[in-house]
Amino acid sequence: MAAGDVGSRFAGSEVRGFGNAWIQRVRRCRNLNVVRRPQSRKMSAMHERRWTRQEYDRMTEAGVLTENDRVELIGREILTVTPQKSPHATAVSLANEALRAVLAPSMHVRSQLPLAMGDDSEPEPDVAVIRGSIRDYRDAHPRSALLIIEVSDSTLAFDRRVKGSLYARERVAEYWIINLVESVVEIYRDPTEDSSARFGWSYARPNRVTRTESIPLSFGGVVSAADLLP
Repeated sequence: MAAGDVGSRFAGSEVRGFGNAWIQRVRRCRNLNVVRRPQSRKMSAMHERRWTRQEYDRMTEAGVLTENDRVELIGREILTVTPQKSPHATAVSLANEALRAVLAPSMHVRSQLPLAMGDDSEPEPDVAVIRGSIRDYRDAHPRSALLIIEVSDSTLAFDRRVKGSLYARERVAEYWIINLVESVVEIYRDPTEDSSARFGWSYARPNRVTRTESIPLSFGGVVSAADLLP
């Protein structure tokens, strides 16, 4: 999705029900600053327009952003979601299947759906284990998760440093990265404050699990790494 596509859609949209001051504030931005997710260790040095989660949700309600716009809000930046190659899609499906087989009825799995994290982020992780039933979140997105999984290849550095820090800040107890580059699962636990991290929090050094090993879940059950890796 090109930034101009969304920007021009926004410029021509009639945002019903919103105050004129808010509408004019956003329309003064000639483009919706949608940037590509960084795929290297260097973060973009561009000074992007920052958005709150409330503004981001309003754009969805107004039809400025639609289900066809593969984006997520991370640290007030609207980032494009990297297109999925076959190994990535396979790993997402495998993780969903493996977790559903071991979860208690009091939990459920969400895949590539929003989480409302603070005032600055609305990520859509590849897989998340959420407490409660699906209908518990009919009126609002979950604010956290028991476990979040990201499948990573070209976005590995971003998922480690940026998303890892965000999830640690939100006290997500377990964060896994299915590392397709090295064919391992990285297990992150014990979120702690870290002034050097992007969101002021980070996880302890990860435990790298190979295909022959199993992973105990903090909320009960065991998953084999072989069931997660394509």
